[in-house]
This record gives sequence, C-alpha cells and structure tokens, in this order.
Amino acid sequence: MKILSYNVNGIRAAIKKDFIGWLKSANPDVICLQEIKAMEEQLDISLFVEAGYKYNYFHSAEKKGYSGVAILCKQKPKHVEFGAEFDLATTEGRVLRVDFETVSVISLYLPSGTNDLRLETKFQFMDDFQDYISQLKKTIPNLIICGDYNICHEAIDIHNPKMKGVSGFLPEERTWLDTFINNDFIDTFRFFNKEPHQYSWWSYRANARNNNKGWRLDYCLATKSLEKRLQRAYILKEAIHSDHCPVGVEIS
Repeated sequence: MKILSYNVNGIRAAIKKDFIGWLKSANPDVICLQEIKAMEEQLDISLFVEAGYKYNYFHSAEKKGYSGVAILCKQKPKHVEFGAEFDLATTEGRVLRVDFETVSVISLYLPSGTNDLRLETKFQFMDDFQDYISQLKKTIPNLIICGDYNICHEAIDIHNPKMKGVSGFLPEERTWLDTFINNDFIDTFRFFNKEPHQYSWWSYRANARNNNKGWRLDYCLATKSLEKRLQRAYILKEAIHSDHCPVGVEIS
C-alpha cells in the first residue's frame, strides 16, 4: 500500500501545473492533500476519477480559498470521518480520516503560527489533536497520520538550526512534536533515512528551493503497531506543483 501526502498550496493551481499527470505517474493507492483552498463544488471531480481515484473525499474550510484537506483513494474505505472532536479541525478543514480493514489514514493540516494570535491557535490545536489521537488509538490501533505539521522536529530537519525564534522551529513546538511521536508513533522517513539536507518545504524567496534552503514540515507518522509492515519512506522533491513537495510511505 503506497500512501503519499502533499500540501498542494491550492489544488486548482496545482492542476494547472499538471498535478493530474504527476498523480497518474506517481500512482499511490491513497494520497492525502492539504491546503486545497477549494470547495468540492469548485473542482472537476472527473479529473480525479479518470486518474484512477474513484473514491475522493474533501473537507474544506468554511472560509473560501483557505486551508482544507482531501484524501483520494483507489479502493473504497469502509468508513470516512470528516473533521474531529474539536472546532478548528472542522471549521478550518484540517482533519480527514479514511478507515480501511487493517489501517486508517488521516490527512492533517496543522495551523501555522504566522503571528501571536495564530501561534496561540496553533498550540490549542496541537493540544486538542493530541487528545483526539490518544482517544482514537483506543479503537483504531493501526494509524498513519500524513500531513503538513508546520513543525521541524530536529535540527537535522531545517537548513538553519539557529532559527529558534521562528514559528515552525520554536522549542515549544518541537517539544510537542517530540512528545507526540514518542507517544507510540514512528517518523517513517527517519525510520529509513538518517541523512541531513532532506526537506519538504522551501520558501519562494531567495531561490531557496534551488539552493535547498528548506524545512521538513511534512510527515507520515505511523503507530508502532505498523512497524513490521513498513517497507519504504521517502520525499519526492522533484514534484514542483507547490512550495511543498510530497512525502510517502509504503506498507505491506
């Protein structure tokens, strides 16, 4: 089972950059999308169906052109859950879950902390999401949470580890992610890849992508119950439909 996660920074803009052609070539079984910035009725769903994704689910923000997550599947899930048990997951379209027989997959778009107000919102979301997942694992032990966490976990995950005063690499954010991962999760990319200079987001400024001045903000976290089923994990930096690139994991 090949699962990809991709913050597309606007699905309609990505489609204009041949996202559909790339999707056919990448050929995941499941792809989690974040920051789709569109309502389902604004999209030509037939494009996804023709690409092989008959089962597609969208959880948009109430505010148009903002946030939103989606999951495209080749096989029909046995259950789909839109949102979570706290407000921002629903009103801002940040959590979507599909359940299959032996694994459940979440598309997560964790808020960014662009200013003091949003940083406070981000921390509240992080606490609420931790509580939600802790409860969820009691009934769904095999879980993969894919998405844009808007946090670099370790110094190896950012091109300039001295940026400790910037949201995304604040000590408090990193501590939260460290605690979250250590609460029965595996960072699947680091499980297979220990090399530095591996990023999933680059600023549009100062030619950052060409110079690989990036951040690793996107993760596929798997519960430890799935450890023996993990096959591969990777970053697909060649995909250039967004300021992010896709990340992926494969399980048996």
